[in-house]
Amino acid sequence: MASILSLPFSSASTVGSWWRSQTCAASYCSSSYQTKASWYKTEKIQNACSTVRQQQQHDLKHHYRGIETLSIISVSLLAVEKLSDISPAFFVGLLEAVTAALFMNVYIVGLNQLSDIEIDKINKPYLPLASGEYSFETGVIIVASFSIMSFLLAWLVGSWPLFWALLISFVLGTTYSIDLPLLRWKRFAVVAAMCILVVRAIIVQFAFFLHMQTYVYKRPAMFPRSLIFATAFMGFFSVVIALFKDIPDIEGDKMFGIRSFSVRLGQKRVFWICVSLLEMAYGVSLLLGAASSCLWSKIITGLGHVLLASVLWYRAKSVDLKSKAAITSFYMFIWKLFYAEYFIIPLVR
Repeated sequence: MASILSLPFSSASTVGSWWRSQTCAASYCSSSYQTKASWYKTEKIQNACSTVRQQQQHDLKHHYRGIETLSIISVSLLAVEKLSDISPAFFVGLLEAVTAALFMNVYIVGLNQLSDIEIDKINKPYLPLASGEYSFETGVIIVASFSIMSFLLAWLVGSWPLFWALLISFVLGTTYSIDLPLLRWKRFAVVAAMCILVVRAIIVQFAFFLHMQTYVYKRPAMFPRSLIFATAFMGFFSVVIALFKDIPDIEGDKMFGIRSFSVRLGQKRVFWICVSLLEMAYGVSLLLGAASSCLWSKIITGLGHVLLASVLWYRAKSVDLKSKAAITSFYMFIWKLFYAEYFIIPLVR
């Protein structure tokens, strides 16, 4: 004990320095472990975000393809007048229409991505061209190939309603996206909405119905009440989709001078305009269903539209308009409502 107490001041200082150095080393190691832990946590979050983006990309692809297929099936069923109409000829004609339409859909969606690479790097960086997964040249080859295959199939089939549906979709899809003088109509909100309205609400309903009615069944052209309803309702829905799809993309649209309704009116106002349009469409559909002379059609369409309108209103009230993720999720929910309506349309009589 004496020997320790009798250590000179310099020796005591040395011991103190040694102790402080050990403490600092331990603190450094702890800090290092915390830094590594934070790095691993950040890396895990980034990987999770990447997975979410990839899943979102996957979901969007399947939504568009699924709706394209379901819409054609639904409208084709409107041409069915009796049970014997659901024959091998019906399924062959349906397969021809669906395949040609999906080929054209790849062209339209692909061309839009080719024209919007820089914008998509901000708004949708998970897309294959914006992320660099596909080169620009590869995108051009894919887009050109699918447009050729679509027209070739329609020519081989020999259905004029199908051919005209593809041609009009091709022209409008090109003028909507391609960046050439007097084109790229997506820059103008009203014109962009009209393009989507013409294809989704008019071309899909009338052309594919006439494909089944005149080409498959060899019957004279006619436009039943159910077809008029489908056209009018999907007209409302197409306007809503055209308006709503720009709400999450307002940041990139402002930067690149895209004067969408969301940029001009604000996200909140456009959001509630879209919800109001859909509720109005469901209200009119309910009245139309109640006026049907067919009891089972009246009950099913009435209850179906009441249910969809209620779910829409409940979901809309809970959306956080300051969250891009919440708005995007609600946009995907609108596509699900779009899906649901195509299950009801064949039951309108």
